[in-house]
Formats: sequence, C-alpha cells, structure tokens
Amino acid sequence: MNNGQMTELLHEPQPTPLALLLLGQAADPASERGVECPGGLPAASDPDLVDRAAAAKAALGDRLFILGHHYQRNEVIQFADVTGDSFKLAQQAAAHPVAEFIVFCGVHFMAESADILTADNQQVILPDLAAGCSMADMANIVQVEQCWDDLAAAGIAAVTIPITYMNSTAAIKAFTGRHGGSVCTSSNAERSMQWAFEQGEKVLFLPDQHLGRNTAVRELGLSLVDCVVFDPRKPSGGLTTEQLHAAKVILWKGHCSVHGRFTADCVDDVRNRIPGVSVIVHPECTYEVVTKADFVGSTEKIISTIAAAPSGSAWAIGTELNLVKRLAQDNPDKTIAYLDKSVCFCSTMNRIDLPHLVWVLESLVAGQVVNRIEVDPETAKWAKVSLDRMLALPGPIATAD
Repeated sequence: MNNGQMTELLHEPQPTPLALLLLGQAADPASERGVECPGGLPAASDPDLVDRAAAAKAALGDRLFILGHHYQRNEVIQFADVTGDSFKLAQQAAAHPVAEFIVFCGVHFMAESADILTADNQQVILPDLAAGCSMADMANIVQVEQCWDDLAAAGIAAVTIPITYMNSTAAIKAFTGRHGGSVCTSSNAERSMQWAFEQGEKVLFLPDQHLGRNTAVRELGLSLVDCVVFDPRKPSGGLTTEQLHAAKVILWKGHCSVHGRFTADCVDDVRNRIPGVSVIVHPECTYEVVTKADFVGSTEKIISTIAAAPSGSAWAIGTELNLVKRLAQDNPDKTIAYLDKSVCFCSTMNRIDLPHLVWVLESLVAGQVVNRIEVDPETAKWAKVSLDRMLALPGPIATAD
C-alpha cells in the first residue's frame, strides 16, 4: 500500500464547528475551563510561531523542561524534551531538578502528577487550562466520597480496596491513598488489582470501567457477573445491597471519550477492508472490542509492537488519532490504519497547540509564570502515598498509561 492509500485510512474531520472543537480550535465556554489567556494568544496563522517557540526555549535554556504526551500534535511534540505517557513524563520531570519550569504538554491530571512528584522549587505549567480529561472529570471527589459512604452503609467498605487509574485527579489519588489503595497504569493494572485482592475481598476501580472490567475478566479470570457498575448519578450507584455484596469488582461508571468510540463493528469492518490486518487496541476500549482484537496494550506497548512488526505487515490501531498518524509516519514500510473510519482525536489534548506553547514560553522569558498547576500539600501527600504503593508492588515497574 502506497503513502497515498495509507493517508486515506486516516480520515481528518471536516472543518465544521464540532470538528474544530474536537481539534481544540474552538471553545465551549459553558463547559471548559481556562479558554482565555491573559494578553491573548499569538495568531495560529503567524508564520513565525516555530521560530518564536525555538527562540523562547533557547532563551530559557536549562531552566525549562518540556514534556510532550504521545497524543499531542506534531507541531507541539517537536519542542518536547521528552515524550511518553503521563506517569513516565512526571517521573522525567522529577529527574530533572535543575529545571525551574516544567511545561507539561498534556492534560490537567498529568500536570498534577508532575507537581506532586517534582521539588517545591519547580513550577509545573499547563499551556491551556482547558486541557482536561473527560474520564478524570467523570469521578469528582464529592461523588467518590459519597460512593464510599454507600459502601460503608452496605457493610463492605472495610473489605474493599480502591484502585484508581493514573487518569484521575489528584483528589481521587489522595482518596485512594487515605483508604489503603493504590494507583495503577494500563500496563500494571493486573498486578495492582491482584495486590488489592491480597489486601481485601473487593476492589473499587476508578474511574475507567473498561480498563477495570478488561483487567478483572481477561487478566484475572473473573467473570462479567463478578463486576458491577456504580453510577454516581443514581442513589447508591444504582445498585442494591445484595449486588454490592455479590460483586468482586465495583467499577466506576467512567470511560475514555476517545477509546469508548471504537466498536466491535469497527473491528469487523477493518478486517473486511484490509486482508490480513492485525488489530491492536488500548485496554480503555470496551470489552467487546478488546475481545475481538488481536493485541491489547498500553500506549507504549502499541508503539513498541508496531516498531517491532515485520516490514509489509498491516495494522489497525484503536487509540488516539495523533499517535496513529505519527506511527504511520514513523513506519512507512507497514500499512497503518485507524480502527474507526471517523475522527477520534482527544479534543482536550488537542487544546495544547503551538500558539499556547509560544504564549507560555514567551511569558516565562518575560518573567511571568502563567497557568501554574499546584496541588495543595495535604492532597499531594496522600496522592503520593497511593503512587508509592504502586511503585512498591513486586515485579518490574510499569509506567505506561
């Protein structure tokens, strides 16, 4: 398959208002935070943006360390000092204590983790405060505390261990730390959940129901009926006391807005379109999708699998489109297809663009720190407890989200 044919497999959205919002090129002030920047942004059409970013970065030197998540646009990634998944990036920031300014090109919960792990003299900056995470926002601390009260009322809180996915707010990580639980990544969710069952009889898995279900059933051998979904919008999560007592895993009703879009029909369709294709998906996809896929793995696992695949092989990838496009560019000897035929960018991740990056870098050069992310000390203390529990788990350290 030539490059022209390969490009056709990676569909771009049409320039409609909705598509522009998906690409982070429009704002929804009713639902987003931080869509305005003091002093205004450089125009996206400014032909000098790349030179301005390079000049500001050079002026800041070792005082600056830029982190770029895998889902970021190429225009941003080109200025990253390191790329990776969220926890790996936070660890990289902590490993560079000389840097005063950590510019995290990712989303809000990632910048929080970096602030928790870095030194007090380091300042973490998120180029656009509207770059949140829909999954993380599906579990707020008030809801989770109410859930715990419901579990206590049902008489099971004492035997339930909370596990929260890295894609959660600092407040939820702190809740997990206070209640004897641990954080997990998508690459060590199995080990984290197994550890939880060694500590108690049940697991409360936050906030992604799909990763929790896929781990419990596909990795630990539990059944689908062992898992129940707690809906925070319903009294007692929409569950009876009997259902809570019978369950092994209580899944929070949350999901990734990107990975949740893929369907079993997408897998069937791509197999019909591309003979001999191998399908690899992220474990945030639904149970129906991962059971149809050939391979399931974290972002880092997807990248390494494609890199190691034989020349001439064909792959359909179920994850964020910016990454899939970059994998296609980096592996021209392979056919790389997007699992869905419609666009599936991470809209909030795409809010970090070159104008926002130039704005924060030039502000730093001028002596102004903008969009600093700070986690209060008490929350940071307990969030770090849950992170440290994950790092203390036996076996190799897995940091991929």
